[in-house]
Amino acid sequence: MPFTVTPTAIPDVLVLEPKVFGDARGFFYESFNARDFAQGTGVDVQFVQDNHSKSAKGVLRGLHYQIQHPQGKLVRVVQGSVFDVAVDLRKSSPTFGRWVGVELTAENCRQLWVPPGFAHGFVVLSETAEFLYKTTDYWYPEHERSLLWNDPAIGIEWPIDFAPQLAAKDQAGKLLAEAELFD
Repeated sequence: MPFTVTPTAIPDVLVLEPKVFGDARGFFYESFNARDFAQGTGVDVQFVQDNHSKSAKGVLRGLHYQIQHPQGKLVRVVQGSVFDVAVDLRKSSPTFGRWVGVELTAENCRQLWVPPGFAHGFVVLSETAEFLYKTTDYWYPEHERSLLWNDPAIGIEWPIDFAPQLAAKDQAGKLLAEAELFD
């Protein structure tokens, strides 16, 4: 297997760590292989869209989800460092309303599998960060929702000591008690 898989405190959210081959010339690793992903995670999905964003230090994007056409996301950082968060919005789940967070960096090469039914977001810890993610469904802006990043009912422990930079849609995010949820 070209990577190791570690479940988080929410077992459906997985950390993938690739085997990185490096020498004086640089490094190489296989960032995605559908067969190995399915075999290593037990998740058989088809990714339909790749996204790439660049953000400055202190930018917080999220917590986003699509109420219809929910997206599974395989996320990673190729430059810089972020604290990446997934929140379980599946009402029938034993981990409903809980969150997990993982630091993803260009150096650690970790990836996070965020299944459908979760809100997802991240805050940039380095001067800039480039963030790549694969999705299992297309982006439908009419179905996109934002969960409030600092909802006290969720209690995410963001590793920041500053007020993050937010988009208007994220400033207007819903509290968990008011949000549209998954069954």
